[in-house]
Amino acid sequence: MAQRVTRIDPQGLEIKEKVVHINRVAKVVKGGRRFSFSALVVAGDHNGMVGYGLGKANEVPEAIRKGVERAKKSLVRVPLREGTIPHEVLGHFGAGKVILKPAAEGTGVIAAGGVRAVVELAGIRNILTKRLGSSNPHNLVKATLQALSQLRSIEEIARVRGRTASEPQAA
Repeated sequence: MAQRVTRIDPQGLEIKEKVVHINRVAKVVKGGRRFSFSALVVAGDHNGMVGYGLGKANEVPEAIRKGVERAKKSLVRVPLREGTIPHEVLGHFGAGKVILKPAAEGTGVIAAGGVRAVVELAGIRNILTKRLGSSNPHNLVKATLQALSQLRSIEEIARVRGRTASEPQAA
């Protein structure tokens, strides 16, 4: 299924960022090792917008700053329904797979690591998640965003079917 990608302008939005993972990379040169850092950052407005970015630099703060810039450029809209997602969805990227299930009010966010960062910054308050396969934070964040991009609201599905959202289903 093709992803529906619509870029959102971060200007005027109250964007929060969360660092998911920082990786130190060593490059061996003639005089010894040269260290650089990569930072995986998730950004969102707690109201249905979320994105991720990867920043690389010789210092950690600079890598985080670059990651935040890229995360703000990659914001996507997530359809929410009463603090949770409209339906169950499976996302995968590389060897990482994530199952996202809607949950009743009061359940909270049942997730860990990169998946938790993405769903919290998207504004989802009640959700059940399960990571399958790889636990690589890069693949989990991308798989979660891929799953969230598959979500469709009730109004969107009704429009595709040529109905209104308030019409009852045919038996």
